Amino acid sequence: MPRKRGSYKPSRRYRELAGKVDRAKAYSIDEAIALLKSGKKCKFDESVDLAIKLNIDSKQADQLVRGSVSLPKGTGASKRVICFAEGPAAEEAKNAGAVEVGGEDLAKKVNDGWLDFDVVIAHPATMRYVGRLGKVLGPKGLMPTPKTGTVTPDVGKAVAEFKAGKVEYRNDSFGNIHVTVGKLSFSKEDLAANVKAMIDHILSVRPPAVKGIYMGKVHLTSTMGPGLPLAI
Repeated sequence: MPRKRGSYKPSRRYRELAGKVDRAKAYSIDEAIALLKSGKKCKFDESVDLAIKLNIDSKQADQLVRGSVSLPKGTGASKRVICFAEGPAAEEAKNAGAVEVGGEDLAKKVNDGWLDFDVVIAHPATMRYVGRLGKVLGPKGLMPTPKTGTVTPDVGKAVAEFKAGKVEYRNDSFGNIHVTVGKLSFSKEDLAANVKAMIDHILSVRPPAVKGIYMGKVHLTSTMGPGLPLAI
């Protein structure tokens, strides 16, 4: 019987790796990483992602989970960072590697449609410019905020950290957090260190308003691999 038009057929590589998965088992972090790395290599370096289901009410402001964290082994990806800063702070941002630095001029450029960047850092003194960009940056999750460390007087440090792969996270409307914790080419030890650090961090930022079990299901996956439930 022919497949329906538009239906998805997993690749042979995916099927082979999925065939090794015990669906009744929750894996330790080390076991999950070893299983993901046991598959045939792709033509590109796959990302390794962590999906965490939190038992929060995303409609309640006091239960939202959002922030940033520097993983001990980085993420293996360099991000394009722009910075809203003026005077000495602007020089600090440039020296730290920001691809674009400015104030009102940069705000106009972004407002006119330029979005060739991954992270926006802002000095508090420039928020009068950045505040106008809510409709442009907000829908893309790029609006800087103190909660994620993207609004800070120490712009040089922030630019350097985010360029090196500092991770931003925020729960979606269903209470899920999705975050990249490295590349499949990382050593097992480095991936395990990043996964453990991310889980520990999310546990540490539990909103006081959340009652009962906070962290639900946790899955680890690679770009082209199956999701593996973790025993947390």
